[in-house]
Amino acid sequence: MSAAQGRSQASSHRSPQGEGTPVHASANVLITIVLKHHAGLTLDDVQAKLKASEWWERFPVEGTRVVSWTVAMGLGQIVTLEVPPHLLGRVNLELERSAWGVFQTECYPTYDFVPVRERIKERVRAGGQ
Repeated sequence: MSAAQGRSQASSHRSPQGEGTPVHASANVLITIVLKHHAGLTLDDVQAKLKASEWWERFPVEGTRVVSWTVAMGLGQIVTLEVPPHLLGRVNLELERSAWGVFQTECYPTYDFVPVRERIKERVRAGGQ
């Protein structure tokens, strides 16, 4: 499902502050994982370690959805997953099993800012802040 489809299927409920994203019926969460390059490893070293840890078979965890997976040159890979809350621990476990020693990992709760930006833009056009 694309982000646009996800937004179109969202309920009309908003966060208490009114500026947040719609509450989705799926109740899944987005998590952005930054996989920072390990400066001491060559590409061949990285690929060998990922293969040995079965990274490509184990990650992402079954039941999650890749929203985006990009490379930021000089930084590493940036993965955004849609995760049912009950699988969050498994995502963490697979990062510990498969990514550690290859990447420095950072995880951030994430949300789609596009609908928020559009509401703010319309409010500003109408003279508000």
